[in-house]
Amino acid sequence: MNNTSDLIRPDRGQGAIPIHLVNKDGFEAFARTLNGPQRAALAGQSFTGSAYQVGIVPEGDGWMAIGGVADPLRLSSWCLAKLAEVLPSGTYRLAEGAPGPALHGWQTAQYRFTRYREDKDAPGPRVLLTREAKAIVPAQAEALAVSLVRDLVNTPAEDMGPAALEAEAEQLAKRHAAALTVTRGEALEREYPMVHAVGRAAARSHAPRMLHLVWGEPKAPVLALVGKGVCFDSGGLDIKPAAGMLLMKKDMGGAAHALALAGLVMGAGLKVRLHCLVPAVENAIAGNAFRPGDVLRSRKGLTVEIGNTDAEGRLVLADALARASEEKPALILDFATLTGAARVALGPDLPALMARRDETAAALLAAGLAHDDACWRLPLPEAYREWLKSDIADLGNVNANGFAGASVAGLFLDRFVGDGIDWAHFDTFAWRPVGKPGRPKGGDALGLRAAWQMLRERFG
Repeated sequence: MNNTSDLIRPDRGQGAIPIHLVNKDGFEAFARTLNGPQRAALAGQSFTGSAYQVGIVPEGDGWMAIGGVADPLRLSSWCLAKLAEVLPSGTYRLAEGAPGPALHGWQTAQYRFTRYREDKDAPGPRVLLTREAKAIVPAQAEALAVSLVRDLVNTPAEDMGPAALEAEAEQLAKRHAAALTVTRGEALEREYPMVHAVGRAAARSHAPRMLHLVWGEPKAPVLALVGKGVCFDSGGLDIKPAAGMLLMKKDMGGAAHALALAGLVMGAGLKVRLHCLVPAVENAIAGNAFRPGDVLRSRKGLTVEIGNTDAEGRLVLADALARASEEKPALILDFATLTGAARVALGPDLPALMARRDETAAALLAAGLAHDDACWRLPLPEAYREWLKSDIADLGNVNANGFAGASVAGLFLDRFVGDGIDWAHFDTFAWRPVGKPGRPKGGDALGLRAAWQMLRERFG
């Protein structure tokens, strides 16, 4: 896994290059504090204080860095990210103030995915010092969780199939002394029939399985985390076009989020009984693939008529949510790269959030805004439940009219969550098609930090 754990350190007065932060409004006043050669250096770099600009000027026998930000007095997670991307390797500190939330972007900006290609031109680490000693460990944990999501999502399906997801869960369990149960084969078909049906056409090396990690005191409130682990989605017999299949290595992004969040929960020692469930499958095409028109039995006992085999993620999640509900949890959170409809509505950067309880949705939305991981709530309209009616089964897996696809998928999942259970669902993209400072193109955690901060407030 990409390691960012040594990029922020306690400031004990050791030597470091100063970083001054300025915005456009304050640039003229700041420039008057500089000497002639320093002002000339900034002019030669066309530095004006605009956000994400980086300037370097001489200072004594050395030099100092200047960073353009929106507001030097109110830093975001990404204010220092461009500096961390482009400055030479070395040790730095802010000349005024503390980095605060910008510790996150300083680390995530230096993420590199190098499993298949050595990044020979990458500079050495840029280390940031901070006097906020208590903030270092939590910031490191969050950055490592984001790096884990990125690594898992960026890895191609051949190397990140169900068995590889199982290996990741096993490492996580060993690290935190958790118990991991893996259900596969005939037991999977019996206990999680829809997970088995979706994954049964895959090659033996990518055979389906249910991963169930348990940690924490048995008498503590139960927190259930569920993640969609479709390691590759061909669409099944309702096959995707080539363009639609190209990014389907990321269809296990929900599982990546759930595992990373489980790691944060266990690492921080939250007072919960954690159940993390990941249905790990490949939606492949073979003679034994499930078909449009089939009726599948679910773990909950409901029967589901298949209107489209490319709506498979909700099927595997349904069995996992039913199992999670059996623990009578205080809260269930699930993550899934579930619908294109959510992306049409909100674009790639905003995860769609659906929740049964307004207070839970409000807490997640507020945590996202406070920690630069914004989400947007979509409804679960009672009137649309009828769109999932089937003539021959308890419900269908898709609606025929094409409307409100993200919400209808959420309503499908809601049928498999136990009555009265507090439940929230993230329909996340898990991918950045265009890079931004601190957020490179590729796999990414979207909704993870919002969920984590909300859990810290509720169970911390």
